[in-house]
Amino acid sequence: MRITDLLKKDAIALGVSLSTKDEAIGKLIALHEAAGNLNDPAAYRDAILAREAQGSTAIGEGIAVPHAKSDSVKIPGLAAVTVPGGVDYDAPDGKPSDILFMIAATLDGDLHLEILSRLMTMLMDFDFTNKLRNAHTPEDFLAVIDAAEAEKYPEEPKAEVKPDAGYRILAVTACPTGIAHTYMAAEALQKAADEMGVAIKVETAGSGGTKNALTKTEIAAADAIILAIDRGVEMARFDGKKVLKTAVSNGIHKPKELLEKALSGDLPVYHAAEGDKQEASSDEKESFGRRIYKHMMNGVSHMLPFVVGGGVLIALGFLIDTILGNATVGGEANGAFGFTSFAASIPFWLGKVAFGMMLPILSGFIAHSIADRPGLLPGVLGGLIAANGYTFKSMFEAKNLVGDGNAVSGFLGALFAGFLAGIVVNLLKKVFAWMPKAMDGIKPVFLYPLFGAFITGSLMCLINPAIGALNNALNNGLTTLGNSTSGIVLCIVLAGMMAIDMGGPFNKVAYVFGTAAIASGNTWIMAAVMIGGMVPPIAIALATTINKNKWTTEERKSGPVNYLMGLCFITEGAIPYAASDPLRVIPSCVIGSAVAGAISFLFGCACPAPHGGVFTFAVVDNPLGYIVALLAGSVVGALMLLLLKKDRTKA
Repeated sequence: MRITDLLKKDAIALGVSLSTKDEAIGKLIALHEAAGNLNDPAAYRDAILAREAQGSTAIGEGIAVPHAKSDSVKIPGLAAVTVPGGVDYDAPDGKPSDILFMIAATLDGDLHLEILSRLMTMLMDFDFTNKLRNAHTPEDFLAVIDAAEAEKYPEEPKAEVKPDAGYRILAVTACPTGIAHTYMAAEALQKAADEMGVAIKVETAGSGGTKNALTKTEIAAADAIILAIDRGVEMARFDGKKVLKTAVSNGIHKPKELLEKALSGDLPVYHAAEGDKQEASSDEKESFGRRIYKHMMNGVSHMLPFVVGGGVLIALGFLIDTILGNATVGGEANGAFGFTSFAASIPFWLGKVAFGMMLPILSGFIAHSIADRPGLLPGVLGGLIAANGYTFKSMFEAKNLVGDGNAVSGFLGALFAGFLAGIVVNLLKKVFAWMPKAMDGIKPVFLYPLFGAFITGSLMCLINPAIGALNNALNNGLTTLGNSTSGIVLCIVLAGMMAIDMGGPFNKVAYVFGTAAIASGNTWIMAAVMIGGMVPPIAIALATTINKNKWTTEERKSGPVNYLMGLCFITEGAIPYAASDPLRVIPSCVIGSAVAGAISFLFGCACPAPHGGVFTFAVVDNPLGYIVALLAGSVVGALMLLLLKKDRTKA
């Protein structure tokens, strides 16, 4: 989907005369209504005003992007106005806003995040915004957007590369969450290939699915394949091709080196029939720890939609019950908080179902990463056993599928089950290697899953009580921490970890820990984790706004985008700044995030939703304290950054 798919001619008004911010909001909402995007304009206006109350959505340089995610939105869409002379929209630079886009997003899905990020990046191009200001008709306005988006975000290969000639190099990029690093690596490889005059096609395995997929014909004709991945992708299609496998971060930082190595032809040939032989497809020897991390992140990346979707639905149930006056102190009084009313129980129970699937999905796709598709069934089964506390004793005593509450091994058990299932299936591949080649078709769909499920399930029923005891001890310890001064240390550490590598291993470990804590009821941990991830982009945006002399022209132009990236809990917006000056940017962000995490704990903030940034503040315990924590951490990070950074010569 492109920006122009969301912006209709009826939702564009050019050369409008507006006197106040309230008039501007009213005009944009009227355009949304005219385009058929809203089912309740009054409710949508309330959502917009609630968002503006948290801070102006004007970002400076004449741009404002008010937005809201609400059930009053019938169809996701955009509305736009240009205002000669501008209107005072409380911009951070004090300048009037003369180009305003309003984003209307539905509650389901994160479409607004992708479009918001894409639109904001384009609006930082002065040439682009000047063309928008000079557009005379809605058709001209749309044409400017379409041309700029097609150039910056091409959905098809560039015209100068002829499909008949094929591509010398093919690439696949995939990071654990498929949000930022995936596309950054793809862009870096494409840019480097263009500079070198090399025909390349890059497939992105992102959170929204595979884009620009490689075809059989293209794979057959290519000289080499570059895999810049931190999670599993389908490998069998590359059988017999020269494959260079590396981390996604190398795709971002070393694209020319990867291309030169791929072009040299000095690469091993990958053979799918030989399983996952790392030496056959890797540009460097992966350590044992990195392999463990990669397999775990493959499970986490597939688990995240269940965690986020399920968590937000549960939080919505809590919110509805709170609005209806049914909330009790922590929900402990009657044990029914979230489903005391019909309206609350629907999203609450649906969220519970989705949330309940996260552990089987986690373990299933860890096993899938290790042993490919034959590992999926044993892995999912092992995760199900871990989540429900099934043991041999509970089976024989209850005579049905009733687990032992003390043997629920939770997140730890699901991790163990995933790796166990993957190892078991790989061992089975060796055990059945003696069978004739005619049986190759039946082994992966029958023998491996059958025996793998039996062995993994039996071992998990045997081991579950021990891991369950460890899991219970950990949960009890976390609950105790939440009621003691030791909890502040945990919040400081986890919030700081979110800023160390901004989407990398430290960030993901902290995030996974936070989501696992939600399942155990320790939602105060998720509050610290989320706010720790929101601070770095906002701190950088503040620093670029306060003192422009410490940044390059490009950094100054991109700075305001990070306000929105941070508010939407997209920590990756800080990566370009951290990459260019890690010794100053990373410590500043870590300290700012740690301060925010500490204040969040001290104010007793808790967040039952695992993602969403400002869109989840309505369900946070003590939202005012949470906002104070976010502001304090961002200001501390920005001030420290300005103290450490040196002035740059103006570009």
